[in-house]
Parts: sequence; C-alpha cells; structure tokens
Amino acid sequence: MTQQQKPTIVRRDFLRGALALGVLAPVGVALASCSSPADGSSSTSGTKSASNPFGLKDDSAIEVYMFNGGYGYDWATYAANEVKKRFKGVTTTVTPTTDIGKALQPRFVAGNPPDLVCNAGGDQIPFVSILSELEELDSMFDIHNYEGKRIGDAIYPGVKNAGTYNDKFVAFNYVLTIYGLWYSASLFDSEGWEPPKTWDDTLALGAKAKKKGKYLFTFGKESASYYQTLAINSAVKQGGTGIIDKLNKGDSSAWDDDAMQGVFAALEKAVKEGYFIPGGSGTQFTAAQAKWSNDEQAILYPSGSWIQNEMKNATKDGFKMTAAPEPVLDSSSKMPYAAVRSSAGEPFTVPLKGKNPAGAKEVLRALLSKDAAANFSKTRLAPTVVKGSVPAGGYGSTALQSVTKMIDAAGKNVFDYNFDAKYGLGSDELVAWNGFLSGQNDAASLTKQLKTLLDNAAKSSS
Repeated sequence: MTQQQKPTIVRRDFLRGALALGVLAPVGVALASCSSPADGSSSTSGTKSASNPFGLKDDSAIEVYMFNGGYGYDWATYAANEVKKRFKGVTTTVTPTTDIGKALQPRFVAGNPPDLVCNAGGDQIPFVSILSELEELDSMFDIHNYEGKRIGDAIYPGVKNAGTYNDKFVAFNYVLTIYGLWYSASLFDSEGWEPPKTWDDTLALGAKAKKKGKYLFTFGKESASYYQTLAINSAVKQGGTGIIDKLNKGDSSAWDDDAMQGVFAALEKAVKEGYFIPGGSGTQFTAAQAKWSNDEQAILYPSGSWIQNEMKNATKDGFKMTAAPEPVLDSSSKMPYAAVRSSAGEPFTVPLKGKNPAGAKEVLRALLSKDAAANFSKTRLAPTVVKGSVPAGGYGSTALQSVTKMIDAAGKNVFDYNFDAKYGLGSDELVAWNGFLSGQNDAASLTKQLKTLLDNAAKSSS
C-alpha cells in the first residue's frame, strides 16, 4: 500500500494536533516562521564543486525519515550508504515509520524536522499544510547524478507535475507506479479468459467466475478506496482529462460526470450480483489481497505496481502476476483502452528547517543515480523514475514485464492526478467506499459522500 491509495490526515487535523501540542503560538505566524533555514544549517555546508554540487560538509550527519510501506525502506539506506562512500566521515540515519504524520507532526510544528522525508503512506502530511516549510526542488533537475548525467535528462517526464502543489515543486517522487487490473495469467490461460476491455466485459467475466465458484473482486477495509482509483482511471479514459482538472481544483462536480457515474453504476451492479468476496470491510487489506494472489478466490484486483512486492510472501507458486489496463465503458471513449495512469510516487521533501539540507539533497542525488535505481527495481520488482533501471527481462518478473509493456503500449496516452495527496481526504473516504462495496450504500449515496468530502477538504485548504 502506497501514497496514492491510502487516506491522509487532513490539514485541519494537522493543525489541530499542533494546537494540542501547544507549539503553535501565535497561530497566525507559526507555520510561516518555519519557512527560513534552520539557524545551524551553515555548519553542515562545505565547498561546492562538480562532485559536491550541494556543498555537503565532511563529518556531517544526515537524518532521513522513510515511510515503511509496500516497498520497505532499505533501498533508501542503500542510497545513503552510497553517499557515505563519497564523503569522508559523513554519517546517515534512516528511520522507518508506518505513520509519517504521527512521527513528524510534532517535529514540523516545533521547527526541527529531519533533513529528508519520504512523505508517503496513510498518514502522510498533506502538502498544502506544509508548503511554506519545504524547499523548492527545481534546481535538482540541473544537477548531475553519479554517472555524470543531468538529472532532468536521466528521469522520465512528469516528475515535476506530480510533485507540484500550488505552483511549488516541493516533492521529488521516486517510484514509477503504473495502475491497472491485476490477474493471474496462468489462471486466465487455463480458463480461456481474457482481461476485460470494457465494463460489460468485466461484468460478463464476473458471471463466468461465479460459475467456477470464484469472485470477480476482493477488497480489504484499508484498501476499499483502490476502487476509487479504478473508477477515476476508467472514467478519465472514457470521458477525458477534464475530470482530472476538476478533481485537482477541488471541484466536486467531477463526481457527477457521466463517465464517472457510468463506472459507479457498473461497480454497483457487480456488488449487487455478488461479485465481491463478502466481508471485505472487516478484513485486513493484505489478508483480502491474499484471497486473490494466494487462494485465487477472486480473479481481479485493482492496484498499483507495488502489489507484487507487497504480496511476495502470499502469492501462489506459478501465479504469473500480470497487469492490464482498466476497462473503458464503450468504444466512444476519448482515450484508448491502452491508456494508463502512470504516477511518480514515494515523494521526497527537504524541510527548510532541517539541519543538513545539503545532505538531504545528496541522498536524493544518490537515489537518482543508476546504481541505486537499479537496486530498487531488482529488489522491489518495480520501476523508478530513472530511465534504464529495468532490463528487458524485468528480472524474471511477469508483473514487471507486464508493467513495462503497458507503458510502451500507452505511448503518449498517460495521465495522472494528485488531488488526494493535495487535499488529504482522510479516513472518511474509506468509510464511503467500504459502505458502497459492502452493499450498504448505492452509487447515489457514494457520490454524495465523495462530493461532500472534496468540498470540505477544498474549503479547509483555501
């Protein structure tokens, strides 16, 4: 489970927590006061050069906080060790946490955050709430990585858009996540099934699965909103990127779009036909996912490309985990079936109040070099934003091979959105989707709930 799929603490909750700690005084200027560099930052500054573009000082310490989710965190330790090899006496501390908000909220409001933060996961800090406290990272594109290549030329396009909030590029996303419908190629081959290309195909496949004693879908209580991602991606392909524009602007009428409502109606039918494994709202998400990857009770699962690594210990031998694009409604879709959502995730930020900003950016530079990127892809079986880090064979992974094929087939038909990370829609989003997928609420009720959530979040962030 990673950043784009899990709910985030909303801005008002972040501020409420700060008030409870008694460190926002006066409230009107506390956050703004964090926008200048920390008093001691000059002590970690050395002489800048081609090999030391940020002026990292020997014998300085670098503190990194990592979200410890589906991808783990030791790949960041790998990059930090690369820095230590190049700078005499530098020490690095990489701290994992499953709750970034809880771990770092007190430190942000007190003005002593870590040097580098991977602000991801279910309790990531909404970026709009800490924009004034983060360094803008545009200059990173002109820095050369350890291979001597300009970083802006060494990475895939779209990184800046994914990490830009209110026109400020403050989050350098690292993992290239491809979203789709996941299935077992071995099971589908044995049954003579094909991945569905339309929602009519999807529902027809659900009927076939039911005859075999299987379900079409599964969900867990923490991952019910994966079906929101599925719905948005399908609706965008059917109705166009205007839906994205509305969502990113906090315009709740996006949920009323005809394409969105068409997908909601198809999902509602799947629920009513009994195509979801019952009890999902009371099932932990990896246990629910194992009913797909290990038990093959369900035959499809919407997810991002972290899913293979996340379920590597709960996947049936010979499963051949494979991804396919999400279905469209019909042949009138504005984007082709092959279109995909490709999102740069696992966002790294450099707090202005960190003690060693040069060290933070040097670790980021190491991550954006080929060795660290290849290490991530080989050990996590997922691509990064660094070009050329995945060989043609995908390290023997059917999942990674299928994701690479999806990127190639999509061509220019690639899209993304970041409204969920921008506004921090909170656990209420999960409540809405758990209720809908459990059959407690219909599509009209779901729509009303999602509109209210987005309206309130947009107002809170303004």
